[in-house]
Amino acid sequence: MRNLFRLCPLLLAAALLFGAGPAFAGKRVALVLANSAYQHAPSLANPVNDGAVMAKTLKDAGFDVVDSRRDLTALDTRRVLRDFADSTRDADIAVVYYAGHGIEVEGSNYLIPVDAKLERDTDVYDEALSLDRVLVAVEPAKQLRLVILDACRDNPFGRTMKRTLASRGIGRGLAQVEPTSTNTLIAYSAKAGFTAQDGDGANSPFTIALSKHLTTPGLDVRRAFGFVRDDVLKSTGNKQEPFVYGSLGGEDVPLVPVKAAPAPVTAAAPAPPTNPQADMRRDYELALQVGNKPAWEAFLAQHPDGFYANLAKLQLDKIQAEQVHAAATEKTKQAEAERDRLAALGAQKDAQAKAAADAKAAEQAQLAAQKAKEQAQQQAAAAEQQRVNLAAAAPNAAPAGAASPAGTNVASLTPATAPADLSRSVQTELGRVGCFSGQADGNWNTSSQRSLSQFNRYAGTKLDVKMASTDALDTVKSKQSRVCPLVCEHGFKADGDKCTKIVCGDGYALNDDNECEKQRAAKPGKPATAKRDDGDERPARQRRQSGGAAIGAAGGIAAAAGRATGGGGQVFCNDLLCRPVKRGCHLEYHGGGGPHNDANVEVCN
Repeated sequence: MRNLFRLCPLLLAAALLFGAGPAFAGKRVALVLANSAYQHAPSLANPVNDGAVMAKTLKDAGFDVVDSRRDLTALDTRRVLRDFADSTRDADIAVVYYAGHGIEVEGSNYLIPVDAKLERDTDVYDEALSLDRVLVAVEPAKQLRLVILDACRDNPFGRTMKRTLASRGIGRGLAQVEPTSTNTLIAYSAKAGFTAQDGDGANSPFTIALSKHLTTPGLDVRRAFGFVRDDVLKSTGNKQEPFVYGSLGGEDVPLVPVKAAPAPVTAAAPAPPTNPQADMRRDYELALQVGNKPAWEAFLAQHPDGFYANLAKLQLDKIQAEQVHAAATEKTKQAEAERDRLAALGAQKDAQAKAAADAKAAEQAQLAAQKAKEQAQQQAAAAEQQRVNLAAAAPNAAPAGAASPAGTNVASLTPATAPADLSRSVQTELGRVGCFSGQADGNWNTSSQRSLSQFNRYAGTKLDVKMASTDALDTVKSKQSRVCPLVCEHGFKADGDKCTKIVCGDGYALNDDNECEKQRAAKPGKPATAKRDDGDERPARQRRQSGGAAIGAAGGIAAAAGRATGGGGQVFCNDLLCRPVKRGCHLEYHGGGGPHNDANVEVCN
């Protein structure tokens, strides 16, 4: 019986020796679409070449129908898809290969025909074709529906189209998909959110790898895409990683069946020795692409011990922790809803107190589950990163931990600072998008949490800021430009991506609002002799009155002196003014003094 990942060697040998029929030898149909000559965007060099290579590959593989089209308009593409859907009604395997421009808008993927203008973001709904329309065309196939998209190029339309709604997202590359139909696979030339390379030659690295592995007789289609991934990663220096979405059952599904071999006259030659580590690695990578609990359980049933078994157990722990966290979150919502309901109804205090306690306990359980989930995610990510590093350093060598006994914690195979490395990576990426200005030291402190919170605010995401996670790293990495606005300290201003010092001109000074403000002239100080005492705080009228009386009293003395001196040097004062006594006149003191009552009278001869 075949397992999830590959044919049992004995059954495969028996099939070859006795000419057993292939598992899937029914009708196979394919549609190849290639768009290069775009009318409102720069032409692409490779798609037409890639389409020709794939059409020849499928024809040589014995497909019953291979319809190859190039440079189609939107109307022609819809007609071709409609006609192809008719040929898939009695087919067992249906394949659609597309090379050209694609775009993601609001999480949905669209293929762009050559006559599309896409002047506005909403034009994509009228001028492009959704991926769902392609899936409808292959829907009737009975055993395998395969859509291959070499459309993850850097799209010029996304940079020029006008946005009718600021919140409408237009992604880079294509968005991740989850096929709703069974036995459906969707293969991207690059992982969701990333762009693919056209290569230096006449064909893209993705198409070259496809033509080499996809139609290998007897090779399961999932294993074939695993080989394609390895080739593309190697040829692009690990910059481009093809990805497959969807799942199949436990049976192998080759695009090309194994040809029946004539019975040998002599005993069959022994099969060449296999590399168990290479097989285990490919099976692990296949389970990693499927990514669900049954796939990992099937892998562990086939490979219960060793390095990859320990990695698989960590992946299972991560899935289990995520499920526990989801259940705890749902329980918390229910408990809080019950608490609020009882409070709104005015229930008895005991019932409300019990509901509040239940809600509090559920919240604590949710926080514990959240922490366990993040820890499991970090451990799985660190172990996976170590596996990738080992594979890149020695692709054909067995991992150092391959012979480790069952039950060995794979975390012991990773550096003790793996969480710090993850935190440092998230800090580095946050700094790249302008949300983190500190030192990327791996210490996930309050400053780092505040930086991720700023990213959530301006990117419209809801990442958990308490701990650095692989989800946060992938999300921040997907942003290609600044996300958070540049914020400068007092005395500096934003100048592009840098902060420059503010210099004020002569007579101006920097105020608290970071603006240059004109300085006020300082008031000259009063002489020390003009300083007033406490009596100077009285009203001016009162000072004049008291001053007049004092002057009047002094004037009496001055008048007496004036009579002796002929009035020279005397001063006459009242409550309005003071002036010198007229020549030939003198003052006589009559007593009294006060408002409108002069104490001195000027007497002239």
